[in-house]
This record gives sequence, C-alpha cells and structure tokens, in this order.
Amino acid sequence: MWKFSELWRAALGIPSETMPHKELVEAIRRVHAGQKSIPPFIANSLAEHLSDEDLTQREIEILRCVADGNRNREIANRLFIPNRRSKSYYHVLEKLGAVHRTHAVAIAVRRGIIHM
Repeated sequence: MWKFSELWRAALGIPSETMPHKELVEAIRRVHAGQKSIPPFIANSLAEHLSDEDLTQREIEILRCVADGNRNREIANRLFIPNRRSKSYYHVLEKLGAVHRTHAVAIAVRRGIIHM
C-alpha cells in the first residue's frame, strides 16, 4: 500500500525520494518538454480501473457474503434469493476481471468496494 504522502507528492508531480535516478531524469525531461509525468505505481493503479464496470448493489451484497465465507446455498438463504441467483457472482468475477471467488474478494477489498 502506498503512503498518503507518496500519493500526494505524485499528484502534485513531485518525484518520490525513492524514485530511481534514471526514472527521475526521464520524468524531468518529460516535464521540461511539456509532457506529464505519472509515476508507474499511479499509472498501474489507474490502468487497473479503466475497465471498471459498476457492480449492482445486489452483486456487492453477494460479494460481501462470499468474503464472509458463505457457500452459494447460504448466500441464497441470507439474501432471500433462489440458489441459482447466488451464483451470479460469476458476473462479479467478469466485471472485476477476477479468476475465482477469492481473487474477486481481494480485488474488491483493494479497490474499496468492500471492507474487511
């Protein structure tokens, strides 16, 4: 996780103290040429969210139940939905770009969609 100060400095275009010299020189050259310089960790985070599709409230509820370790039948009972609908977390996997339930929960936590 990034420190708030690093994010703030990056947003202002101030290079990080930990930035390798080569990257620092390249950033200075880009800014001097009138271009923008976005640190790689910020660019990666932005790119990760470019294809974000909004989850419905129900999908978020299902994702929370998955995060709590519930099985499909338990999710269906808890949310008063047919068991086949509790499997709609497959849509969540697709929207988040996850490969399995645990991966979806990890992405959702990292993105702030759900909190543990």
